[in-house]
Amino acid sequence: MSRIIADISVSLDGFVTGPDPGPRNGLGAGGEALHTWAFSDDPDDRRILREATARSGAVILGRRLFDVVDGPEGWDDSSGYGAGEVGKPAFVVVTSTPPRSVRLTDLDWTFVTTGLADAVTTARERAEAASSADGKDLDVILMGGGATVGSALEAGLVDVLSLHLAPVVLGAGTPLFTGGAPRTLVQRSVTSTSTATHLTYDVSR
Repeated sequence: MSRIIADISVSLDGFVTGPDPGPRNGLGAGGEALHTWAFSDDPDDRRILREATARSGAVILGRRLFDVVDGPEGWDDSSGYGAGEVGKPAFVVVTSTPPRSVRLTDLDWTFVTTGLADAVTTARERAEAASSADGKDLDVILMGGGATVGSALEAGLVDVLSLHLAPVVLGAGTPLFTGGAPRTLVQRSVTSTSTATHLTYDVSR
């Protein structure tokens, strides 16, 4: 069965965006520093990005994040998911209402209106179908935003938590953790580079 991997960049003070994020500035003020590692030439940063995107059978994101990446200042050929590293996995969006139109029509979008658990089920089905077609094990990547990742952790839907801890203190923004039931994490790997500390944990159910 495909694993559900929550994979997200976070500041030292626990924020996944800077202050005042919006459709034209999805990472908020100063939030670009969170993703410096993804554009780094450091071989460990490149390897971690390559390995993460290569295992992507399907990708889950919340509606706010979808509005950012599909917006006028969002993804393009040079900045989309795993740009230059991966093909085009299926994307599953958790939303109350599907959008009227989609700018990125070359991507495979599925909009799930019945909640996060159903979105995870749909994404897992897509990832397992892709695994069968490709002949390799592929996972579901839960890329955000912060509220979606936090809700999935609280609901016990995450198997692996992959954090990219950026050396920045944002002071405010969108928090990754906002409370909820305790979760026990088992540390599996730590890789430090000049741009981030990459941490991988198994999440106990």
